[in-house]
Amino acid sequence: MPLPIIYHTDYVAALPAGHRFPMTKFRLLYELLLADGVAQSNQFWQPERASQAWLEQVHAADYVQAFCEGSLDPKAQRRIGLPWSPALVQRTCIAVGGTVLTAQLALAHGLACNTAGGTHHAFPSYGSGFCIFNDLAVATRVLQALGLVQRVLIVDLDVHQGDGTAFIFQDDPTVFTFSMHCQVNFPGTKQQSSLDVPLPEGLEDDAYLQTLAAYLPDLLSEFKPDLVLYDAGVDPHIGDRLGKLALTDSGIFRRDMQVLSTCIGQGYPVASVIGGGYADDLRSLAYRHSLLHRAAAEVYCQRRL
Repeated sequence: MPLPIIYHTDYVAALPAGHRFPMTKFRLLYELLLADGVAQSNQFWQPERASQAWLEQVHAADYVQAFCEGSLDPKAQRRIGLPWSPALVQRTCIAVGGTVLTAQLALAHGLACNTAGGTHHAFPSYGSGFCIFNDLAVATRVLQALGLVQRVLIVDLDVHQGDGTAFIFQDDPTVFTFSMHCQVNFPGTKQQSSLDVPLPEGLEDDAYLQTLAAYLPDLLSEFKPDLVLYDAGVDPHIGDRLGKLALTDSGIFRRDMQVLSTCIGQGYPVASVIGGGYADDLRSLAYRHSLLHRAAAEVYCQRRL
């Protein structure tokens, strides 16, 4: 069976003029994977919309209801940073469902990738930083509730600390949150992950990869997760307008190869999400996100999963 990749057209929900950026990269990524032969159409799986019961495994019921029906107060909506619309609700719930499916397929096949996900700034009762529901946390709780996993390692290499994820699991020994992020960047107030590795501004490829190598293998052997959830944000890229680190395309690809090879090599299944990435040139941004899927395809083939 080929590498499972999760995609749904509702990732590309329409937004009012001037607010399309966070959505259009998803379709460009999908089209690029097909055009470059990274994936074939039969590799794409269609997720279901996350149910209210799934969302409430992590999020407060009144928050879930208020967002889904469009009754969040203006301050809460501004904190999210996206204008509300029914299409945004559909896209958000589909994306969370996609990460749940990605995790299930990773358990079955060793490795799977989402073409969305990584909404790690969402807290139980509010959204923040373009993140509404925390798909990493919801997928973890749903799989635990189904009895499919007990211990989950979340490897968050987005340039911003996964503050919502850290907060959600701060007192839970069954979930280990590892965040390697730019120290001087959003969010201004950091939460405490199981392990935080703050990085200096301007860090380049080799120093970044050496830092990652100093932590990840030991984390795996010590925590022994049933599943690794990998947030492969591309905002550490030197061209990212919100990043402040200096990874190149090659560095991003090497990072993803390093994470996937290390985890799969030690026998741990990996479910990957694309995380953050911000650029005016959306085609370049889509290419950066595609590096995850290119690395995954290579590792999947090498390991004969």
